[in-house]
Amino acid sequence: MQRRSFFQVAGAAAATSALLLAGCKDDNVTPSEPTLTLGNDEKGVLSYAYVLEQMEASFYQKVVATPPADFSAEEKAIFQQLYEHEVLHREYLGEVLTSVGITPPTNLEFDFSSFTLTTRAGVLDAAQQLEDLGVAAYNGAAKLITTSLYLTALAKISSVEARHAALVRDLRQPGSFAAADVVAASGELAGLDDSKTPLQVLEVVNKYSVIKIAGADLPKA
Repeated sequence: MQRRSFFQVAGAAAATSALLLAGCKDDNVTPSEPTLTLGNDEKGVLSYAYVLEQMEASFYQKVVATPPADFSAEEKAIFQQLYEHEVLHREYLGEVLTSVGITPPTNLEFDFSSFTLTTRAGVLDAAQQLEDLGVAAYNGAAKLITTSLYLTALAKISSVEARHAALVRDLRQPGSFAAADVVAASGELAGLDDSKTPLQVLEVVNKYSVIKIAGADLPKA
Protein backbone atom coordinates (compact mmCIF):
# COMPACT_ATOMS: atom_id res chain seq x y z
CA MET A 1 0.00 0.00 0.00
CA GLN A 2 1.34 3.43 -0.92
CA ARG A 3 2.23 5.83 1.90
CA ARG A 4 -0.58 8.28 0.94
CA SER A 5 -3.16 5.49 0.69
CA PHE A 6 -2.06 4.09 4.04
CA PHE A 7 -2.65 7.37 5.87
CA GLN A 8 -6.02 7.87 4.18
CA VAL A 9 -7.17 4.41 5.31
CA ALA A 10 -5.70 4.87 8.77
CA GLY A 11 -7.42 8.25 9.15
CA ALA A 12 -10.77 6.86 8.11
CA ALA A 13 -10.40 3.94 10.53
CA ALA A 14 -9.50 6.28 13.40
CA ALA A 15 -12.49 8.50 12.66
CA THR A 16 -14.79 5.47 12.56
CA SER A 17 -13.39 4.18 15.86
CA ALA A 18 -13.88 7.59 17.46
CA LEU A 19 -17.51 7.67 16.35
CA LEU A 20 -18.10 4.17 17.69
CA LEU A 21 -16.51 5.04 21.02
CA ALA A 22 -18.47 8.26 21.24
CA GLY A 23 -21.67 6.35 20.55
CA CYS A 24 -20.88 3.83 23.28
CA LYS A 25 -20.08 6.62 25.71
CA ASP A 26 -23.37 8.39 25.03
CA ASP A 27 -25.36 5.19 25.45
CA ASN A 28 -23.92 4.66 28.94
CA VAL A 29 -24.35 8.16 30.33
CA THR A 30 -26.57 8.21 33.41
CA PRO A 31 -28.47 11.48 33.81
CA SER A 32 -27.57 13.21 37.05
CA GLU A 33 -30.30 13.21 39.69
CA PRO A 34 -31.79 16.65 40.41
CA THR A 35 -30.49 17.82 43.76
CA LEU A 36 -31.07 20.81 46.00
CA THR A 37 -27.98 21.47 48.10
CA LEU A 38 -28.60 23.38 51.32
CA GLY A 39 -26.10 25.89 52.64
CA ASN A 40 -23.48 25.50 55.35
CA ASP A 41 -24.71 28.18 57.75
CA GLU A 42 -27.81 29.32 59.61
CA LYS A 43 -29.44 30.40 56.36
CA GLY A 44 -29.07 26.81 55.23
CA VAL A 45 -30.98 25.73 58.33
CA LEU A 46 -33.76 28.16 57.39
CA SER A 47 -33.85 26.64 53.90
CA TYR A 48 -34.04 23.21 55.51
CA ALA A 49 -37.07 24.33 57.54
CA TYR A 50 -38.63 25.76 54.37
CA VAL A 51 -38.30 22.35 52.69
CA LEU A 52 -40.13 20.74 55.62
CA GLU A 53 -42.97 23.24 55.42
CA GLN A 54 -43.20 22.84 51.65
CA MET A 55 -43.47 19.08 52.09
CA GLU A 56 -46.18 19.32 54.73
CA ALA A 57 -48.15 21.91 52.75
CA SER A 58 -47.98 19.64 49.69
CA PHE A 59 -49.20 16.67 51.74
CA TYR A 60 -52.19 18.49 53.22
CA GLN A 61 -53.05 20.02 49.87
CA LYS A 62 -53.31 16.52 48.44
CA VAL A 63 -55.53 15.32 51.29
CA VAL A 64 -57.79 18.37 51.13
CA ALA A 65 -58.17 18.01 47.36
CA THR A 66 -59.22 14.36 47.60
CA PRO A 67 -60.15 13.49 51.20
CA PRO A 68 -60.82 9.83 52.06
CA ALA A 69 -64.46 8.78 51.82
CA ASP A 70 -64.60 7.86 55.51
CA PHE A 71 -63.45 11.28 56.73
CA SER A 72 -66.09 13.06 58.80
CA ALA A 73 -67.11 16.63 58.03
CA GLU A 74 -65.23 17.73 61.15
CA GLU A 75 -62.06 15.95 60.05
CA LYS A 76 -62.26 17.56 56.63
CA ALA A 77 -62.48 20.95 58.32
CA ILE A 78 -59.53 20.12 60.59
CA PHE A 79 -57.33 19.10 57.68
CA GLN A 80 -58.31 22.24 55.80
CA GLN A 81 -57.03 24.27 58.76
CA LEU A 82 -53.84 22.19 58.95
CA TYR A 83 -53.26 22.85 55.27
CA GLU A 84 -53.75 26.59 55.72
CA HIS A 85 -51.35 26.63 58.67
CA GLU A 86 -48.64 24.87 56.66
CA VAL A 87 -49.08 27.29 53.77
CA LEU A 88 -48.67 30.19 56.20
CA HIS A 89 -45.52 28.57 57.63
CA ARG A 90 -44.13 28.06 54.15
CA GLU A 91 -44.85 31.63 53.07
CA TYR A 92 -43.51 33.06 56.33
CA LEU A 93 -40.22 31.21 56.02
CA GLY A 94 -40.08 32.19 52.36
CA GLU A 95 -40.33 35.85 53.36
CA VAL A 96 -37.62 35.42 56.01
CA LEU A 97 -35.32 33.75 53.47
CA THR A 98 -35.96 36.49 50.93
CA SER A 99 -35.22 39.17 53.54
CA VAL A 100 -31.74 37.71 54.11
CA GLY A 101 -30.93 37.33 50.42
CA ILE A 102 -31.88 33.69 49.86
CA THR A 103 -34.31 32.76 47.08
CA PRO A 104 -36.67 30.03 48.35
CA PRO A 105 -36.57 26.91 46.13
CA THR A 106 -39.54 26.81 43.79
CA ASN A 107 -38.91 23.47 42.08
CA LEU A 108 -39.74 21.20 45.02
CA GLU A 109 -42.07 18.31 44.30
CA PHE A 110 -43.18 15.45 46.52
CA ASP A 111 -44.54 11.97 45.90
CA PHE A 112 -46.72 10.52 48.67
CA SER A 113 -47.77 7.40 46.77
CA SER A 114 -46.14 5.19 49.43
CA PHE A 115 -48.90 6.28 51.82
CA THR A 116 -52.46 4.99 51.70
CA LEU A 117 -54.38 8.25 51.34
CA THR A 118 -57.71 6.72 50.33
CA THR A 119 -58.71 5.82 53.89
CA ARG A 120 -59.02 7.76 57.13
CA ALA A 121 -56.60 5.40 58.87
CA GLY A 122 -54.04 5.79 56.10
CA VAL A 123 -54.24 9.59 56.07
CA LEU A 124 -53.97 9.87 59.85
CA ASP A 125 -51.00 7.50 59.89
CA ALA A 126 -49.23 9.56 57.22
CA ALA A 127 -50.05 12.85 58.92
CA GLN A 128 -48.74 11.55 62.24
CA GLN A 129 -45.46 10.45 60.67
CA LEU A 130 -44.92 13.81 58.98
CA GLU A 131 -45.96 15.90 61.99
CA ASP A 132 -43.81 13.88 64.41
CA LEU A 133 -40.92 14.26 61.97
CA GLY A 134 -41.46 18.01 61.82
CA VAL A 135 -41.47 18.39 65.60
CA ALA A 136 -38.28 16.34 65.93
CA ALA A 137 -36.71 18.36 63.12
CA TYR A 138 -37.36 21.72 64.78
CA ASN A 139 -36.15 20.40 68.13
CA GLY A 140 -32.91 19.31 66.49
CA ALA A 141 -32.49 22.51 64.48
CA ALA A 142 -32.88 24.98 67.34
CA LYS A 143 -29.38 24.35 68.70
CA LEU A 144 -27.90 25.13 65.27
CA ILE A 145 -29.26 28.68 65.36
CA THR A 146 -27.76 31.64 67.24
CA THR A 147 -29.21 34.59 65.31
CA SER A 148 -32.30 35.78 67.18
CA LEU A 149 -34.29 36.55 64.00
CA TYR A 150 -33.85 33.02 62.69
CA LEU A 151 -34.45 31.38 66.06
CA THR A 152 -37.66 33.36 66.52
CA ALA A 153 -38.88 32.27 63.09
CA LEU A 154 -38.33 28.61 63.89
CA ALA A 155 -39.74 28.86 67.42
CA LYS A 156 -43.01 30.38 66.20
CA ILE A 157 -43.54 27.50 63.81
CA SER A 158 -42.29 24.77 66.15
CA SER A 159 -44.97 25.42 68.76
CA VAL A 160 -47.72 25.16 66.13
CA GLU A 161 -46.23 21.98 64.68
CA ALA A 162 -46.30 20.42 68.15
CA ARG A 163 -50.01 21.22 68.38
CA HIS A 164 -50.56 19.68 64.96
CA ALA A 165 -48.79 16.49 66.04
CA ALA A 166 -50.83 16.30 69.25
CA LEU A 167 -54.10 16.84 67.36
CA VAL A 168 -53.40 14.20 64.72
CA ARG A 169 -52.32 11.68 67.34
CA ASP A 170 -55.47 12.37 69.34
CA LEU A 171 -57.60 11.77 66.25
CA ARG A 172 -55.93 8.39 65.81
CA GLN A 173 -55.97 7.42 69.47
CA PRO A 174 -57.24 9.78 72.18
CA GLY A 175 -54.57 10.65 74.75
CA SER A 176 -51.62 9.43 72.65
CA PHE A 177 -50.14 12.88 72.04
CA ALA A 178 -47.40 12.28 74.63
CA ALA A 179 -46.78 8.61 73.91
CA ALA A 180 -43.49 6.88 74.67
CA ASP A 181 -42.48 6.72 71.01
CA VAL A 182 -42.06 10.52 70.86
CA VAL A 183 -41.34 11.48 74.49
CA ALA A 184 -38.28 10.18 76.32
CA ALA A 185 -39.17 8.31 79.51
CA SER A 186 -35.70 8.46 81.07
CA GLY A 187 -32.27 10.03 80.78
CA GLU A 188 -31.35 13.69 80.50
CA LEU A 189 -34.12 14.25 77.93
CA ALA A 190 -36.83 12.62 80.05
CA GLY A 191 -40.22 14.20 79.42
CA LEU A 192 -39.05 15.99 76.27
CA ASP A 193 -40.11 15.45 72.66
CA ASP A 194 -37.94 13.54 70.23
CA SER A 195 -35.11 15.42 68.52
CA LYS A 196 -33.47 14.57 65.18
CA THR A 197 -30.52 16.02 63.28
CA PRO A 198 -31.08 17.51 59.82
CA LEU A 199 -29.37 14.51 58.20
CA GLN A 200 -31.67 12.09 60.04
CA VAL A 201 -34.70 14.10 58.96
CA LEU A 202 -33.58 14.52 55.35
CA GLU A 203 -33.11 10.77 55.05
CA VAL A 204 -36.87 10.50 55.57
CA VAL A 205 -37.75 13.60 53.51
CA ASN A 206 -35.87 12.19 50.53
CA LYS A 207 -38.22 9.21 50.47
CA TYR A 208 -40.91 11.62 49.30
CA SER A 209 -38.98 14.41 47.59
CA VAL A 210 -38.62 14.08 43.82
CA ILE A 211 -35.65 16.44 43.94
CA LYS A 212 -33.17 15.05 46.45
CA ILE A 213 -32.21 17.38 49.29
CA ALA A 214 -28.52 17.40 50.21
CA GLY A 215 -27.77 18.69 53.71
CA ALA A 216 -24.28 17.38 54.37
CA ASP A 217 -22.94 20.94 54.64
CA LEU A 218 -25.47 22.09 57.23
CA PRO A 219 -24.13 23.02 60.68
CA LYS A 220 -23.70 20.01 62.95
CA ALA A 221 -23.64 21.72 66.35
